Amino acid sequence: MDKKQVRLRRARKTRAKLAELKAVRLTVFRSNLHIYAQVLSGCGSRVLASASTVEPEVRAKVPNGGNKQAAEVVGKLIAERAKAAGIEQVAFDRSGFLYHGRVKALAEAAREGGLKF
Repeated sequence: MDKKQVRLRRARKTRAKLAELKAVRLTVFRSNLHIYAQVLSGCGSRVLASASTVEPEVRAKVPNGGNKQAAEVVGKLIAERAKAAGIEQVAFDRSGFLYHGRVKALAEAAREGGLKF
């Protein structure tokens, strides 16, 4: 198995458990250049809030989207948008990525922004 298949295998186990619980989830995806975050409904069919380093307002703050500083900005922004949508409690879906570096920075910034998970 290659790196991507191993990551998706880890993600599948987490998503199966979250689907069983019908929990609203904060999903993270990172690429080499950007990081994306979405808050999905319990059934997984609706996006309730989203933020990424591709957005012009984030790019104005952080020119490089592939570092921890950019992940912190996205974490604070997703927390703000989720709270505006009336969501306080989420389950963290790291999409099989290790809880380290940019993923960890985004999660901690979202917690500081008021999301509970």
